[in-house]
Amino acid sequence: MEVILLKDVKGTGKKGEVHKVAAGYAQNYLIKNGLAKEATNAAKSTLKAQKKADAREQQEILEEAKKQKEILEENPVEIREKASDDGRLFGSITTKKIADAIEEQLDIKVDKRKITQKVPMRSLGTQTVEVKLHNKVTAALIVRALGLNEE
Repeated sequence: MEVILLKDVKGTGKKGEVHKVAAGYAQNYLIKNGLAKEATNAAKSTLKAQKKADAREQQEILEEAKKQKEILEENPVEIREKASDDGRLFGSITTKKIADAIEEQLDIKVDKRKITQKVPMRSLGTQTVEVKLHNKVTAALIVRALGLNEE
């Protein structure tokens, strides 16, 4: 019997796949527990249309991430912090502060966990950080730390 999996089933397959399984397993376990439905022609065509729509949506998300990458790489972000006379910051510039600055200055919402800082920024100057926008798109962003009284 052919079934379309509605959820991931260990040992059988992943969600959205069509599998040939024993009739008893399909009726008594998969269909009964809502893990699969019978693979009729109508169900198969619906699944195909759904996969096509999902692929189109993923492509749009990828294109948006590429546009955001261009914006991030062309525009450095400036963060103003208190600093001593020798240029050391009181505290450090964290990924949360960088994410807030990106949203405020460039109007792009980025999760702080998607920003990779190789070394904590504890002094005035510039640093390049990586911003993961999509699993295929990573931007290199320049962050400038300025003192409160600098222009």
